[in-house]
Amino acid sequence: MSAFKSYDIRGIYPTELNEERAYRIGYFLKDLFGADKILVGRDIRLSSEALFQALAKGICDSGATVYDAGLCTTPMIYFGSFSNDFLTSVMITASHNPKEYNGFKISGPKAAPVGEDSGLKILEEKVLHGVIEISPKKGDVISFDLKDKYLPFMKNKLLDISGLKISVDCSGGMASLLAKEILGTDGVSYLFDSFDGSFSAHSPNPLEPDSREALRRDVLEKKSDIGIIFDGDADRAMFIDNKGRFVSPDLIIAVLANVLVDEAGQKVVMDIRSSKAVSQYIKSIGGDPVIWKVGHVYAKAKIKQLDAVFGGELAGHYYFREFGCCDSAFLAAIYLLNALAEWKKDNIYLSDVIDELSVYAFSGELNFKVENKDAVIKRVTDSFKKQGGYQKFYDFDGIRFDFDDWWFNIRKSNTEPYLRLVAEADNQTLLEEKLKILKEKMGVDV
Repeated sequence: MSAFKSYDIRGIYPTELNEERAYRIGYFLKDLFGADKILVGRDIRLSSEALFQALAKGICDSGATVYDAGLCTTPMIYFGSFSNDFLTSVMITASHNPKEYNGFKISGPKAAPVGEDSGLKILEEKVLHGVIEISPKKGDVISFDLKDKYLPFMKNKLLDISGLKISVDCSGGMASLLAKEILGTDGVSYLFDSFDGSFSAHSPNPLEPDSREALRRDVLEKKSDIGIIFDGDADRAMFIDNKGRFVSPDLIIAVLANVLVDEAGQKVVMDIRSSKAVSQYIKSIGGDPVIWKVGHVYAKAKIKQLDAVFGGELAGHYYFREFGCCDSAFLAAIYLLNALAEWKKDNIYLSDVIDELSVYAFSGELNFKVENKDAVIKRVTDSFKKQGGYQKFYDFDGIRFDFDDWWFNIRKSNTEPYLRLVAEADNQTLLEEKLKILKEKMGVDV
């Protein structure tokens, strides 16, 4: 299977992604946007240094200069890209994937993401078939520190949170680089805050319940007001409330809207899997919720197009207009902590806010192995259109039907033979009834 995916380059090292492939990717990067300087950072994975050396050699052999940001988070590379006008940047990371994976997240001018429709397919073709002619004037590798500007930017957003007790799980990943400098140490309990390129404590994917278990216990033991867990490259954050409950990331969109929507009509972008409670809340405070496609390539472009104040996804990505429309886990955590510190003065806790939002029964994302994905989606679409009675129908990322008392979304995996199903209803009984009907229509196990 090719390491070139819809949104990035990612694969198992060294079978799907290795130094030879990294060199060729580096060599042909310059051609994407005509960049003569390319910003490159990397995570702590065991293969990241070797891949950096090969990528950097390819970039230099093309005649471009490498600005080496060293070990950093993915959002740091985004920040460095849009604040320093780099035409191309690369983060070497496999994000939340297991330790045997690695990859490249590539951005263009103004940190715009490079996906299969915006340059990745062209790059793949050149990497596979292009001819390398080493430039007579090779580029150099120059050290480039991002922390001197990035840390003040973040710390200036953080208000007085001294009244909070906080548990933070850095997952052994890149959040360890910044967490204590941004959030401080007073009243903060840190877990797995040392670099661990093999992620021996737990998976770097916070969506996996086992990954959150140590944090959940710490929140309850320390009586923390909140638990924060970052993924491997610290572009995603997820949260545990003061009762030790995992907070569905889409509900955090509503909480952040409470902080960031300060003018009537301000747009907030959310992915097509988001709870109806989120859009209802945003409307109630005068905002304008916009449902859109899943994936950072689509989210960032839509936020920029609409001049939305921010956006979020069920996967725990939160994007901010003030951050170049890019995702920033620390910025999301900061705004949430600021809000919690104020609410606590009135004896309001995160669990109280989430309880008010959690009014619907939600399935979470269910995955079903289906060979003929398009045929199944068409069959379900035709059936519900014939049945009628729906209020809204979306077809830009799979399908979503909204009814008065429930809704569902079915979308395809880009890389695997899976259909992903999300449903929500006014109560659990109705949800189970509708899930049974949906599975029957999809032809999957009931």
